[in-house]
Amino acid sequence: MPDRPTGQTPPMNLSTRLAYGAGDLGPAITANVLAFFSLVFFTNVAGLNAAVAGSILLVGKIWDAVNDPIVGLLSDRTQSAQGRRYPWMLYGAIPFGITFFLLWLVPRFSADPGANQQALFWYYVIIGILFNSFYTMVNLPYTALTAELTQDYNERTRLNSYRFAFSIGGSIFSLILALLIFQAFPNPEQQYLILGGICAVISTIPLYWCVFGTSARSKVVARITDAATPTAQNLSLAVNALPQWLQRWLTSTQGEQWRQKSWLVNFLVTFTNVPFLYVIGIYLFSWMAVQVTASILPYYVVDALRMPSANFTVIALIVQATALVLLFFWQRVSDRYGKKATYFMGMVLWMIAQGLLFGLRPDQVSLVYPLAVMAGAGVSIAYLIPWSMIPDVIELDELRTGQRREGIFYSFMVLLQKLGLAVGLFLVGQSLDRAGFLATTPGQPPPVQPETAVQAIRLAIGPFPTAALVCGMVLAYFYPITREKHAEMLLKLHERKKQTQEEA
Repeated sequence: MPDRPTGQTPPMNLSTRLAYGAGDLGPAITANVLAFFSLVFFTNVAGLNAAVAGSILLVGKIWDAVNDPIVGLLSDRTQSAQGRRYPWMLYGAIPFGITFFLLWLVPRFSADPGANQQALFWYYVIIGILFNSFYTMVNLPYTALTAELTQDYNERTRLNSYRFAFSIGGSIFSLILALLIFQAFPNPEQQYLILGGICAVISTIPLYWCVFGTSARSKVVARITDAATPTAQNLSLAVNALPQWLQRWLTSTQGEQWRQKSWLVNFLVTFTNVPFLYVIGIYLFSWMAVQVTASILPYYVVDALRMPSANFTVIALIVQATALVLLFFWQRVSDRYGKKATYFMGMVLWMIAQGLLFGLRPDQVSLVYPLAVMAGAGVSIAYLIPWSMIPDVIELDELRTGQRREGIFYSFMVLLQKLGLAVGLFLVGQSLDRAGFLATTPGQPPPVQPETAVQAIRLAIGPFPTAALVCGMVLAYFYPITREKHAEMLLKLHERKKQTQEEA
């Protein structure tokens, strides 16, 4: 089977790949710290009710559901000497770091505990909305850079490998840093303040490395490739890719005015791409399992297994390190056996680990470490497989519409990652509150949790993530793009491009 020719962009050098990968280091560090520590910080350091803490995180992510499409649309339309994506990253990087640091302050607004809780709620909601806005400003344009650095299908896959290496590496670094800080400073409020400050600085600098290390390459590609402004012919082809009932509506008197709106047509085409719906479902359920496990793990280690709090960071570090090491192993397994088979292998291991964690008792704590390795194998799959399916979906979309629209697909993947985090943390917070979880009074040692709260923690570490993984496996089973189907799509795209070149 001949490769689909690009015939345009030159090979990418190592320094550009490294600079591109570095762009995900800061978002990965901040997202990982928030996933593992935000809920326990709100309840055990700021002294907030568990339900209130979960609501804070949910409000911030609901705002993300609004600002992601807005930033995506505005960055597509940005015109500057620096390109469409880089101004957002340049001007958003410093506010991104500052607002992340402000999330870890515990201001005292009132001597009355009830009034202080209410004031803290609004403080963290406002700072959370600002942080999520700046996170989107730097991360969404960065994600869309993949399509602007190369047109080569395989090179885009390699770029994602560098990205995830930096992403998981940043997650591991943040956990090691947290472990060192927690051991060096006994005061919990001071611990999180120092952690937030260091991570804010370290998360900001690599964004500039990415901008200055990839901008020259982006300009070269922009000069070689055609600007991706949809033509009338492409828009007509996109309309023809819609289901017949939507085509009839767009050509009707009521729908004619909407037919000319390219943003609406693009949105409709994206969400009538059935394989894409499967991919976002797979990714959402997989990532929800990751986020729920990460958020409940501190409580599970301390309150269910009766281990020192420092052991939580060690266990989380084992999970992330295993995910990083196995990332390249799973890539080879996928090359040989296919993406769906690889996904099932990783999920089965992960589900076994979650089930055993549910039944683990304090006198069996030594087993938590090998189970962390098994869980890490599944987490690695949650990173790799859904993102490796996206290029297949994009090729299908190109076959349907005649356009390469990576930005649209990647923006929804970023949005789902955030929503998975928000929904997972909200559900955990609500379940802990209903189970009678006792918040820590600032300055006092954590209270002993009632048995109902411990049982809720066990349910959140076992059955809930398992149910999400089962849903992901069901969707993966019905995912329609096989290796043979993808080869057929590449051949059709190759023939279409050859025909277009001959007509030109």
